[in-house]
Amino acid sequence: MRRATLGKFAERRHPRPIGWIGTLSPAGVRNLAPYSFFNAFSYAPPLIGFASTDRKHTARNAELSGEFTWNLVTRALTEQMNATSTTADTDEFVAAGLEAAESVDISAPRVAASPVSFECRVSDVIALRGADGQAFTGVLTIGEVVAVHIDEAMIAGGVYQTALAHPVLRAGGPSAYFEILAEGRFDLIRPR
Repeated sequence: MRRATLGKFAERRHPRPIGWIGTLSPAGVRNLAPYSFFNAFSYAPPLIGFASTDRKHTARNAELSGEFTWNLVTRALTEQMNATSTTADTDEFVAAGLEAAESVDISAPRVAASPVSFECRVSDVIALRGADGQAFTGVLTIGEVVAVHIDEAMIAGGVYQTALAHPVLRAGGPSAYFEILAEGRFDLIRPR
């Protein structure tokens, strides 16, 4: 295995899931942006989070409002997801031609066409720093999932079927993405 330098790590943009994050600004402007530094952190409490290189619109809105939504990016929604990656100060739902859905427990908007959305309340905003303690401009926003919306067509036998939604994730290059397909599934049983 070849060892890469830190520069190569950053340049290659390693594979990772996408957090399509919806927020409201203090003025009530809707914001929607994809974050590929995203993941789930805990079952109890149910925590997810996204990292931003600085306090851009989404991270700032989440911190100020105390809430955000996560929306699953599907293959059918990739062009709209890409359109929302703009840094312009605009309503990305309108700019991308997306219908917003109201949340139940929070004010932040959801993507109506997304088959899976989470409503989250911010539990922590962590300033990022290196192992040497050096501070960076980035922040990790962590939220507790307070409501889950799943299209019932994505559920079989009481279990969410990942491949039915055709989710996508970032791949190893600056423009590469992959779709998760049923053919890629395999099962493992944890040892006891």
